Amino acid sequence: MPMRQMKENSEQHFVIKPLQNTMNSVQKNPKTIQNGKPPPPTQESQNTKPQNQSSPVSKNRGRRRGRGGRKPDQVDTFMPPSSRACTAASKSVTPEHVGAIIPASLNGSCHNGGVGFYEMENGFPSSSKSLNFASRPGYGQLGTRCIVKANHFFAELPNKDLNQYDVTITPEVASRTVNRAIIAELVKLYKDSDLGMRLPAYDGRKSLYTAGELPFVWKEFTIKLIDEEDNVNGPKREREYKVVIKFVARANLHHLGQFLAGKRAEGPKEALQILDIVLRELSMKKYCPVGRSFFSPAIRRPQRIGDGLEAWCGFYQSIRPTQMGLSLNIDIASAAFIEALPVMEFVAQLLGKDVLSRPLSDSDRVKVKKALRGVKVEVTHRGNVRRKYRVSGITTQPTRELVFPVDDNSTMKSVVEYFQEMYGFTIQHTHLPCLQVGNQKKANYLPMEACKIVEGQRYTKRLSEKQITALLKVTCQRPRDRENDILQTVQHNGYDQDPYAKEFGINISEKLASVEARVLPAPWLKYHETGKEKDCLPQVGQWNMMNKKMINGMTVNRWACINFSRSVQDSVARGFCNELAQMCQVSGMEFNPEPVIPVYTARPDQVEKSLKHVYHSCMNKLKGKELELLLAILPDSNGSLYGDLKRICETDLGLISQCCLTKHVFKINKQYLANVSLKINVKMGGRNTVLLDAISCRIPLVSDIPTIIFGADVTHPENGEESSPSIAAVVASQDWPEVTKYAGLVCAQAHRQELIQDLYKTWHDPVRGTVSGGMIRDLLVSFRKATGQKPQRIIFYRDGVSEGQFYQVLLFELDAIRKACASLEPNYQPPVTFIVVQKRHHTRLFANNHRDKNSTDKSGNVLPGTVVDSKICHPTEFDFYLCSHAGIQGTSRPAHYHVLWDENNFTADGIQSLTNNLCYTYARCTRSVSVVPPAYYAHLAAFRARFYMEPDAQDNASQGGKGARAVVGECGVRPLPALKDNVKRVMFYC
Repeated sequence: MPMRQMKENSEQHFVIKPLQNTMNSVQKNPKTIQNGKPPPPTQESQNTKPQNQSSPVSKNRGRRRGRGGRKPDQVDTFMPPSSRACTAASKSVTPEHVGAIIPASLNGSCHNGGVGFYEMENGFPSSSKSLNFASRPGYGQLGTRCIVKANHFFAELPNKDLNQYDVTITPEVASRTVNRAIIAELVKLYKDSDLGMRLPAYDGRKSLYTAGELPFVWKEFTIKLIDEEDNVNGPKREREYKVVIKFVARANLHHLGQFLAGKRAEGPKEALQILDIVLRELSMKKYCPVGRSFFSPAIRRPQRIGDGLEAWCGFYQSIRPTQMGLSLNIDIASAAFIEALPVMEFVAQLLGKDVLSRPLSDSDRVKVKKALRGVKVEVTHRGNVRRKYRVSGITTQPTRELVFPVDDNSTMKSVVEYFQEMYGFTIQHTHLPCLQVGNQKKANYLPMEACKIVEGQRYTKRLSEKQITALLKVTCQRPRDRENDILQTVQHNGYDQDPYAKEFGINISEKLASVEARVLPAPWLKYHETGKEKDCLPQVGQWNMMNKKMINGMTVNRWACINFSRSVQDSVARGFCNELAQMCQVSGMEFNPEPVIPVYTARPDQVEKSLKHVYHSCMNKLKGKELELLLAILPDSNGSLYGDLKRICETDLGLISQCCLTKHVFKINKQYLANVSLKINVKMGGRNTVLLDAISCRIPLVSDIPTIIFGADVTHPENGEESSPSIAAVVASQDWPEVTKYAGLVCAQAHRQELIQDLYKTWHDPVRGTVSGGMIRDLLVSFRKATGQKPQRIIFYRDGVSEGQFYQVLLFELDAIRKACASLEPNYQPPVTFIVVQKRHHTRLFANNHRDKNSTDKSGNVLPGTVVDSKICHPTEFDFYLCSHAGIQGTSRPAHYHVLWDENNFTADGIQSLTNNLCYTYARCTRSVSVVPPAYYAHLAAFRARFYMEPDAQDNASQGGKGARAVVGECGVRPLPALKDNVKRVMFYC
């Protein structure tokens, strides 16, 4: 196996030079923590002042502008003065030097805001030792204090030296399973002698770890490995390997201890990685590993989920640095595996019909080929020989027609004859195709009836809706049951008896961590004055629209309905539209009960033709006026119809549409109609509700000066789609001080590229020269047009970033934000707070007493508003867990918010309360949601944009073709069709 080397960074090398004039503090002086205590809560009130006064913060900001400010006679190319309510008197501080800028490291303060910037000459760094993330400014104080339990188990830090050794195996081996077998044999033979009684942990690739030194610095071993799977009773193949073990380094546990104690800003990742590998070593031998999880049919009996798949249960395990020290995060996990069936039985389940009596159709053959490609099978026709192969495809011809050359003279023999003569095996179902195994140049044929699927193969392709539902039923557990299963997993794993944990001196607690938490109060919501209830205080994360009217209900005068459902008659469709129109009126909209044209019935296979017919018919009747809304009734199972409709409406016709499924049309439910009316109102540009504190200008660091809140996300293609692009979406609030309406933009970018490429971009125009653009710039301009003011503060919620990408994403995207701002006006640099939102983590919070109904919601989960920023959180950085929603079923997953950069100097209470309160402004329902709405909206917009890919591109991409990446421009990705202007201004993605 080749020596593992550090990958060369594909980015350009860069030089950073300090600016001569660094940016002064943007906001009030950072609060420092004294003796570990948070700042006094009374300071929070300084952020909010009466409307007709300038806060001390604003005054300071105005005085500090100095040379970075604009001269009085300088033309404002971005924003004229405005007298909008809640406007502060002065602008934010800006640095004098603008360009490609990246943040500098902290200078010992609790916040990184306003410390300084560096000019970057070439490209951007993929990581930076000079950059520190925002430090924790203190702990939150707001809310009702309580105790919760978390699925974190304290791990005692070992007091032994951890040593790393490099492993080289010759000949090279690609399989980590074989690598592990080689090292296991080495340890078995030489532990008591050459290894000096050490029991090493191995990562399966190039690194071996020991507690204490081995008796040598370099040594070569010869290992003979027997292929146990080749034969059951007969002679087995034996292979010889050379293994060289060489000392590399010693991990510094003192630095890890200092990091866990909060005395170092950056933790030694190598030491954490070693401890993680050590604690996984025993499970690697006992279970089937998938990422950081382990699965086995022995943990819990697998459940069939359809089409030859089954759900395996297992557990997730990861060692994490926290404020309480090292923590082992254990959670229950499940995944879809291919059932270890005879291939014939698998195919029968997949196709849902008898395959023994008739040949496969072309569509059946394609379905089988997709399902079996890459799957490992073992032969069953050779008695004790159980040779394994990986399926590369299936033949286009049935088995009875297959022939192949058996010698150099091109003597042909049929597959049927070969198996009969060679193995005495009679192929019964010669009408079926054969499996192809091996590579394309030399493919071997295996009859389906002579193969069985090997156990323990995770299914990585797309699951059907039916399979997803079945898998969720297996995984959905009430909090009390999940907690008990986690505790049983810890006991079953027996870390106190784990030989590797003992060897390295790691002790794991068997008790869930008890953590101090607080339940933040729900915000008051404001509704229209004409309703019986003008404001509302949600109870346990939910409320309803009874006796309330939308605060900004829109008018719909010109609308039409198109019916794609064969089972819905015209009279039923008309009745449904009437009910929906009435609900919109009751909810506070003005909605004309009569459509422009009668309900138009269309065929699903003629979606484009039908939509254009309705559009042009309406335009002819309206004589130039625009059609405002299109209602669409769809079959419950509609394939690509929904996506095609949205693509045509939003990128071609410029139509706002609302789709309704047939099952809801027949069973008219008031709650459903109310929710649809909420969606229609925001799609038309209205607001359903706003935070009372927002219109009263009482939100700290939002209400004082014009503030824009961004949400951003990137969605990647599913496994198996190797050529389909990733889709990035950015949304931004378009109203202030309400911060409720969000406009959105989307773009396609390179396959699995996480950095959002189009945040800011420039290009050369033959007439105008260098032109600036990009999603951030466009949304800043849109905010100015909508509010009459330019944002003086930016809050950026970024979804979907893993911990390993924090540095790269922050450096690249913060730089893009800076460039976008600078392109609008010289020295325009509003302070930025950059927050990563994570949902794909395995921390769960449980009530301390499940019997106490006052501490749980109806589903048994912790109460909405539960926030944790201590003990299980990062030792030094500014992060917190927030469960902002009420559970419906299963165990709630709190969102993890990590403030990477904070020039606005938020307090812990400030950012936690803002985030929690925003979760009550989600437009599509009357419930608080689990993720802050701008991030949620960005996810919806990115998901929607995947429908905008041309149909041929989607089909080719899903088949591994080249259609989705027709080379256009520098990025080599076919751009998405542009959204129509009237669409991108509103919340079309709702």
